[in-house]
Amino acid sequence: MKMKKIFLGLTTVLAGTVLLAGCGNQTTSGDSGSEDGKTKITFWAAPNPTQLRYWQEMATEFEAQNDEITVEVTQMKESPSSEATIQSAIASNTAPTLSENVNRSFAAQLAASEAILPLNQHSEFDSIVEARHMGKTIESWKFSDDSQYVLPVYSNPILFGWRIDLLEELGFSEVPKTYSELLEVVEKVQETDKALWAKRDLADPTAWMRWFDFFPLYNAASEGGSFVEDGKFSADEAAMTDVFELMSELADANVLRKGEATDPFENGDSIMTDLGPWTFPNWEEKYPELTFGENYTVTTPVVPDALADVEEVSTYADAKGIVMYAQATEEEQAAAMAFLEFVYSDDNHDMKLLEMTSLIPARDDAKENEIFAAYFEENPAMKVYAENVPFAVPAMDNEKFNEIQQSFGEQAWVPVIRGEKDAKTATEDAKSAVEGALQ
Repeated sequence: MKMKKIFLGLTTVLAGTVLLAGCGNQTTSGDSGSEDGKTKITFWAAPNPTQLRYWQEMATEFEAQNDEITVEVTQMKESPSSEATIQSAIASNTAPTLSENVNRSFAAQLAASEAILPLNQHSEFDSIVEARHMGKTIESWKFSDDSQYVLPVYSNPILFGWRIDLLEELGFSEVPKTYSELLEVVEKVQETDKALWAKRDLADPTAWMRWFDFFPLYNAASEGGSFVEDGKFSADEAAMTDVFELMSELADANVLRKGEATDPFENGDSIMTDLGPWTFPNWEEKYPELTFGENYTVTTPVVPDALADVEEVSTYADAKGIVMYAQATEEEQAAAMAFLEFVYSDDNHDMKLLEMTSLIPARDDAKENEIFAAYFEENPAMKVYAENVPFAVPAMDNEKFNEIQQSFGEQAWVPVIRGEKDAKTATEDAKSAVEGALQ
């Protein structure tokens, strides 16, 4: 699910790029409005075979009930990146009507170029949100201009896995919830040859990596606060300092292992790890001995002590959704909204998404909805993710997100992880770095 390094700026895309040859003989949206009296829309699915099959099934079911609309589903190319493929298609006027696999930050870049349309300008949008029970989840997806450019398909809260068997060996019967409780664990870890958190990416400044270390901790510490808003640095500096102070203490205690390692959490060399739900299918094959509730569990990020009593802890959402491209005609836009309304008016369609892809549907009610009950009974770890969807914060709404996060990593996060900057200095430098990237 991690986004590859993005090729920024539509102006960097070469006209007539060879990338499009790999996408099949796509027609432009403007040329696809009518076929034998039918309205034709094109939908690009993510470069994931299970998602492609899901959307093909949705299209087939929809067409069986709507004989005036054809939905052509194809898989977008991943090389050199799906983002580059989308940008190339826009530049050459061959974009689809709809595509999935777009996160909020990339959507901000596309919206700034007027390449995608606000979905909430269509009356069907509100009915889709209501029918899918996603009113709370979608609040954090609103853009600075009050538009909704993305209809979230899935939202994977980034949670933390804990080896409860190792914690018990250290004398702890519960997973730490606060910074103080975590530091108590750290004291015991120092007496062993194990790491608290073993992850090479911690000391890598690459932009997208912050979605899986800094942002979950920051979202928890700031209670879901923004980081950049309306083109300005808006972070909760006190919360950011709290996170830096925690990471500085972990670095000083030498419990962060930043070298290359093969599955350190799975092999019992690391007490905790950041964890997404896409991990579990792999574990079923490679680490069947890992059993939820027996030797590992999953929780929200630790929080500052002042938030010890907070019940709804925020975290980062590795989440992507559907956008509509500006090249679509009014006829195609209407057909596209009819297709989306069909997909999200039936809870069984989200059940199929969950079963086929192991992606958590972006909705508020998954843990209460009886349709999902049997699945979560068989997959209890996945239920924890579903419970936290409403409190998971998607990527920032700014087209310069890549530069922002790269500079932040270089100037603040990585120096703290390496023990080169204290928390106060890192916070000041983070602000300067972000403000500089926004200019």
